[in-house]
Amino acid sequence: MSTAVTKGVILVGGPSKGTRMRPLSLDCAKPLLPIAGKPMVWHPLAALAKVPGLTEILIIGFYEDSVMSGFIKDAKREFPNIGISYLREYRPLGTAGGFTTVIRDSILRPPVPQNIFICNIDICSSWPLTEMMELHGKHRGVGTILGVNVKKETATNYGCIVSDPSSLVLHYVEKPESWISNMVNGGVYLFDKSLFDEIKIAMDDKAARAAEDPLLQLQSDEILQLEQDVIVPLAAAKKMYVYETNDFWRQIKTAASAVTASRLYLNRFKTIAPELLASSSAVIIPPSYIDPSAIIDPTAKIGPNVAIGPGVRIGEGVRVKDAIVMEGSTIERHACVLNSIVGNNCQVGPWARVDGEPEPEQDSKGKISVTVLATEVTLAPETLVRSCIVLPNKSLSKNSANQVLL
Repeated sequence: MSTAVTKGVILVGGPSKGTRMRPLSLDCAKPLLPIAGKPMVWHPLAALAKVPGLTEILIIGFYEDSVMSGFIKDAKREFPNIGISYLREYRPLGTAGGFTTVIRDSILRPPVPQNIFICNIDICSSWPLTEMMELHGKHRGVGTILGVNVKKETATNYGCIVSDPSSLVLHYVEKPESWISNMVNGGVYLFDKSLFDEIKIAMDDKAARAAEDPLLQLQSDEILQLEQDVIVPLAAAKKMYVYETNDFWRQIKTAASAVTASRLYLNRFKTIAPELLASSSAVIIPPSYIDPSAIIDPTAKIGPNVAIGPGVRIGEGVRVKDAIVMEGSTIERHACVLNSIVGNNCQVGPWARVDGEPEPEQDSKGKISVTVLATEVTLAPETLVRSCIVLPNKSLSKNSANQVLL
């Protein structure tokens, strides 16, 4: 029996959508920020590449082509049997609006897919795509959504799902005012190709409402949100199902959440891709990712939950734990980096200490957890920086805590 043709779409947004990842996103596009040693966009792409029958992956956003071209070139080399391309939107059309223009034509060109995965960039997940495909093949709905369970006090921050024992979605509300369910939208969708018929219906409905409402007429009729404009009516029409996962899931909305996501992916690599991890030794505590071009002194101690990028130099007696150290940075002798992100080309002086606290489960306004050093930050010897956000090109020579250092 032949496998149905499947295509994948990854929504990466654009520069205006990565503001909460600042200061890291000031110098690096959000989809390319390293998480567990790989660009953020690599994780859903690698998961899609394993789906049986998947022929093509389209990465959609409104970054300039030149921003994504290097990654696309590397991805084509790593996954040579799958067509991979970047499609640029020249203005934001919403999470579904783009599907009515050039994206639709690109997806539906031969071989025409029976199934279409849509993945958001800003989540960290085990990406249970094969399991979603199995459920999708058993029901007669248009779509299957990834459902994850969160704590009751945070559920209203997401799209909430109410389902029956057969996994049929009975009710879907995007960020409800009051609690309706602990199961929320995990940001991954699998649709039949009839999705485009449903989008056309949603567009016609929106145009009809706009004709009757002067306020709606002021909005672009091409802006369409997948969640509110497509999934809500599909759920009401009993055409949407949910695959509920009990595996790990986390949004990647802030720089601090990148450290949490890196830890989750590194631990997953132990099972699915141990070849990506550095071998355990007196120096390295697993799971840790170390780029082959990094230079680690044999007296240093690295890990667990550490990702070290290209060209990084780690000196004598250095301790790094629960951290991301990005390309070209140097950690000098006996320095310490914990619960932190060290950006590109930083210099952490001898006996300096960069540390923070683990990312809290709920945002706490005014409180900084993970320390983030942006690009080309220099710490003088014996300097302590704790739970701070440090903007690019800063030289710090005195201790700082719980501050944004401009």
